Amino acid sequence: MTKHVAVLMGGWAAERPVSLSSGNACADALEEAGYTVSRVDVDRNVVEILKELKPDVAFNALHGPFGEDGCIQGVLELLEIPYTHSGVMSSALAMHKVKAKAVMKVAGVPVAEERVVHRLEAAKQHVMAPPYVIKPINEGSSFGVVIVKEDQEHPPQELTRDDWPYPDVVMAEKFVAGRELTCAVMGDVALGVLEIVPMGHNFYDYDAKYVPGGSQHILPAKILPPVYQEIQKLSLKAHQALGCRGVSRADFRLDDSSTGTGELVCLEVNTQPGMTPTSLVPEIAAEAGHDFKELVSWIVEDASCGR
Repeated sequence: MTKHVAVLMGGWAAERPVSLSSGNACADALEEAGYTVSRVDVDRNVVEILKELKPDVAFNALHGPFGEDGCIQGVLELLEIPYTHSGVMSSALAMHKVKAKAVMKVAGVPVAEERVVHRLEAAKQHVMAPPYVIKPINEGSSFGVVIVKEDQEHPPQELTRDDWPYPDVVMAEKFVAGRELTCAVMGDVALGVLEIVPMGHNFYDYDAKYVPGGSQHILPAKILPPVYQEIQKLSLKAHQALGCRGVSRADFRLDDSSTGTGELVCLEVNTQPGMTPTSLVPEIAAEAGHDFKELVSWIVEDASCGR
């Protein structure tokens, strides 16, 4: 019997456009693979819609708050609809950058030094020695990220904006120079390591992530084999420490230049990695021999409750 898959996308988070792109790409591939697909642009009446559709599986293509913080996962648990990616606890944990870092650190995954502060405190004076990065604690796609450079005399004043769209409590994190690297985990296997080179951007921000030509991807990353293998090992370790399921992606910085410190840190684990045409996980999976149709089919077959 053909499985009926409800692809959940859209939502109301800042990452809505990315989610719609991810969801439609996945829905197209699942239809091509022979599944019956319903595309659900998620809003506040998602429970009624899912009760009416009665899908066999919910493919979670939501990004950001409600989609990857344990909320929609809890809804699906209550409705007893098997769903993809990570469960309630691991989704909530991985989405909270500070708590996730604490768990990863205990598991032996290196992370950068951080402080949790009110945004207005961070605007009054440097809360750590520059260079550092200010990040919202519960956002994705680099929304709200502010880089404070080494020679910057004053703290970032954009934190005082009356229309600041993120929570008032933010994370200040030591800036680690060097390469931007990422590794996908599929089940209990760490796939390849990819290097991201932003093109015309100071860092891997929203446009570098999602605008075609915004970044160059080097796969496999041209780093020393022991470092490559260490990133794979740490990605799987982080995935398991946070209790992730299905597919995840761990992001790293490596300061391996001739004048660098050699420092390697894990920035975060993404439990709902993008599945757009410019996204990283489909590219990494393809290099490992899993085309997009096979990847999304594997994700559907991996779905369950109680994750």
